[in-house]
Amino acid sequence: MSTFASPLEADGSGSGTAGNDARDFAGPIRETVSATRAVFTSGVTRPLTWRLAQLKAMNQMLLDHRSDFTAALAADLGKNPSESWLTEIGFLTAEIANTAKHLERWLAPRRADVPLALQPAKAHTVLEPLGVVLVIAPWNYPVQLLLGPVIGALAAGNTVVAKPSEMAPACSAALARWIPKYLSGAVTVVEGGAPETTALLEQRFDHVFYTGNGRVGRIVMAAAAKHLTPVTLELGGKSPVYIDDTVDMKAAAARIAWGKFMNAGQTCVAPDYVLGTGDALAGLAAELPRSIRAMYGENPAHSPSYGRMVNDAAFTRVAGMLDRDLQQDGMSALVCGGHHDAATRYIEPTVIHVEVGAALMEGEIFGPVLPLVTVDSAQEAMRFINARDKPLSIYVFSEDRGVRSGFSEQTSSGALNFGVPAAHLSVPALPFGGVGESGMGSYHGQHSVQAFSHRKAVLDKPLAPDTLAWIYPPFGILKRQVIERFVAPARKRLGNG
Repeated sequence: MSTFASPLEADGSGSGTAGNDARDFAGPIRETVSATRAVFTSGVTRPLTWRLAQLKAMNQMLLDHRSDFTAALAADLGKNPSESWLTEIGFLTAEIANTAKHLERWLAPRRADVPLALQPAKAHTVLEPLGVVLVIAPWNYPVQLLLGPVIGALAAGNTVVAKPSEMAPACSAALARWIPKYLSGAVTVVEGGAPETTALLEQRFDHVFYTGNGRVGRIVMAAAAKHLTPVTLELGGKSPVYIDDTVDMKAAAARIAWGKFMNAGQTCVAPDYVLGTGDALAGLAAELPRSIRAMYGENPAHSPSYGRMVNDAAFTRVAGMLDRDLQQDGMSALVCGGHHDAATRYIEPTVIHVEVGAALMEGEIFGPVLPLVTVDSAQEAMRFINARDKPLSIYVFSEDRGVRSGFSEQTSSGALNFGVPAAHLSVPALPFGGVGESGMGSYHGQHSVQAFSHRKAVLDKPLAPDTLAWIYPPFGILKRQVIERFVAPARKRLGNG
C-alpha cells in the first residue's frame, strides 16, 4: 500500500474502489501522465494561438452543455440553476473572457534595467510554461474549482491532468464526458477516489494545484516534495466576520446571510462565525432571520434556491456539532433555525449565540450554521483572530476608520473585505489564495498565468566591446578602483539621505 493511500482514505477525501489501492492504478495513470507530457514536449502548447483556442473550446463546452452541468450540480448539491450560473458556469465564462482578452499583454516580455557596469546590454523576463500540471478539485464547487485553475494552466501554455472530486459524482461524470471532446490532448481527466489520487501523486508533475483541506494538503505537499514539485494549496479555515453598530444592520445582515448560506454554507470563503459586542450582535440577530426568510421563505426546506449537504457524512458532522451545542446548558442560545433532516441531508439556515468553547468553534463548520460570539471591542476581536490560524478571509462590517485600519494593519489573512463577504472572488484583478494554514499561492486572472509559469531571466550582452575586461583577473590597483567605484560600489549610507 502506498504511503499516501491510507491518510487520503481516512480523511474522507476519496472513497476509492473497494479492494483496490494505488498499485492497481499505477500503470494506467503513469501512461496517462506520459501521454499528457508528450503533448507538452511536442511544443504545440507554446504558441498564443493554441492557448486561446483551448480557452475558446472550454467556453464553448460550458455553453453547449450548460444544462448538463446545471443538472449535475443540482444532483450533487441541490444547487439552483441561477446559483450554478453565478458561482460555477458563468463564473468560469467570465474568467475565460477576461483571460483571453488580456493574455497577449500578460505574456509580453518585461524589460529589466541593466546596471551601468554591464553596459552595453539588454535584459528582460519572459513567462514560460512549467509543463504538466495536476489539478485536484474539491466537491463543494466541483466545476468551478476544477476548471478555474485549468484556465490559468492552459493560458500559461501547460497541459493538465485534472482530478474531479468523486464526492460530486454527477459533476465528475459530466466533466469526464465533455472535457475529452473539447480539450483533447490539452486536458486529461482521471476519475476516482483515494487510490487514483494516490497513484497520481506518485507521478512527477511540474506543478500540483490542490483545493481542499489542510490535512490532505499536507499529504499533497509531502508527495510533491519527493519530486521537488511546486504546489499551490487552496485550503480553508474559519473565516471570521467582525461587526459593530456603525453599520446599517439590515443591509449587513442580508450580505452576511447571502455569503453564509449559499451552497448550504459549503463555501471555503463563507463567513464561519461573527464577532461583535453584545449590542451589535443583538441588532444583527434581530435582522438575520428576516434576511433568511426574504431569501429562502418561511420554510427553506421547500425553497428551490436552498441547497443540501453533499453527503451523509457532511450532514452528520455539521448536525452533530449543532446538536452538541444546543444540548449544553448555558453554552448557546438559538436565534433561528436548528432543524435538520438526515433523509434529505437538509440543515435549516441556523444562527446561534455560542461561547468560545462551543463545538461549532473548534474547526471550520462548512455548513449552514452561523455562530455569534460576543467580544468587548474591535481590539479583542483582532486578538481573538490573531490567536488562531490565519484565515482565508476576514470580513469587517464597520464604518469606523480606526477599526478598518486596525484590521488592515494588525491581522493577517488571505483576503480582507469591508462590507461584503466572498465577493472578492469575482474581481479578476485580485489574487485569490490563503496564507499559513489557509493555503499558499494564489490564482485568478493574471495571477493564474503567473502561478503556472516560470519567469525566466534573459540577458543579452554583445561580445564587443568587452567591457567586462575591467573585472577579469589579474587584479591591480586600477581594476580595484573600477570595481569599488562602478561595479560594486561601497556606500556609506543608504536611502535618500
